[in-house]
Amino acid sequence: MKLASTFTEAIRQIERERGVSAQSIVEVIESALEGAYKKKMIELGKLDKDSEVLISIDTAQDNEVRIRVVKEVVDGEPASVNQISLAEAHKRFPDAVVGETIKQEAHLSSKEFEKLATQVARQAITQRLREAEKKAILEEYRDRVGTMLTATVQRLEKKNVIVKLNNKSELVLPASEQLTNDRYRFGDKVRVYLSEIRESNRNPHIVISRAHAGLVRCLFEIEIPEVADGTVVIKSIARDAGFRTKIAVMSVKGNVDPVGACIGSRGSRIHPVIDELKGEKIDVVRWSEDMPTFITNALSPAKVVQVKYNAEKEDALIVVPDDQLSLAIGREGQNVRLAAQLTHCHLDIVTESQLRKQKAEIQQAMQDQLKLPE
Repeated sequence: MKLASTFTEAIRQIERERGVSAQSIVEVIESALEGAYKKKMIELGKLDKDSEVLISIDTAQDNEVRIRVVKEVVDGEPASVNQISLAEAHKRFPDAVVGETIKQEAHLSSKEFEKLATQVARQAITQRLREAEKKAILEEYRDRVGTMLTATVQRLEKKNVIVKLNNKSELVLPASEQLTNDRYRFGDKVRVYLSEIRESNRNPHIVISRAHAGLVRCLFEIEIPEVADGTVVIKSIARDAGFRTKIAVMSVKGNVDPVGACIGSRGSRIHPVIDELKGEKIDVVRWSEDMPTFITNALSPAKVVQVKYNAEKEDALIVVPDDQLSLAIGREGQNVRLAAQLTHCHLDIVTESQLRKQKAEIQQAMQDQLKLPE
């Protein structure tokens, strides 16, 4: 039995549209047809659930379809539909012996096969094509985790955005990975960060994000030549996506100012990054091996009087002028929270007057203790 010549062209069209190889598509169709054929034969009592069916489509030989059923050769009358007598097996396989398995040819008319394919096929083949497409996508992007991709907006589904990569693969950008100021329209180009590929037997998928700190790193690598060539190194990033980011940088060359290189003349270099992040504020600070200095820089734009750092506990007490407290803490604690994330250190902030009061209270307590009667 042979399929129409249009079958090959249909396979090629699917290959072009979905980015799945023709061989994978044929294998998907063969597998779906095997399941449908077996189900049909079980209903007719000619096979059972343990039967093994093989269907192959030879695209190199005019799309010839072969249906074979695996059967065990037995001596005497078969006890099940999965067995064949030695005498019957010898008609097709003269060298067959008892105990081995053979692949017995089965036949369907073109009309029966078309009916079978119609029953199967749309739902089963479509589902398996999606699985094959997903597998192809995973293979293509497995080595691109941690990089930035450009996607095209396709549609909105509730709060999620469906985007397409390379005019092939559709991915979901969930609401949790979007920026608060993002607005999406069909056909818009949007930069996303491929944060991970979650693989499972059931539903492996690619996780993309615009809220991940890695997106900021990638944008700096594109917009700042010194970051791209390694002269300026990004040491750490702390991000409150859509609102504010702190990024610590250092230079491997003494004559290059890492902060100035990232910001550019009148902000010319950092503005494209801010625009891509829809106005998100970005604080570029100088990284330092000296933790008190790094912490001071991280709390910018607030001024710091003193940093008492405990390396063993990885925490620090920061003293700031009274009028700098709100700036150091930031709105809803944002500035100190990001500084703590940037430095990987627990930070406590007090004002100069609070510190003086604490010292006075300690001194008073010590004096009171000395005055206690024996």
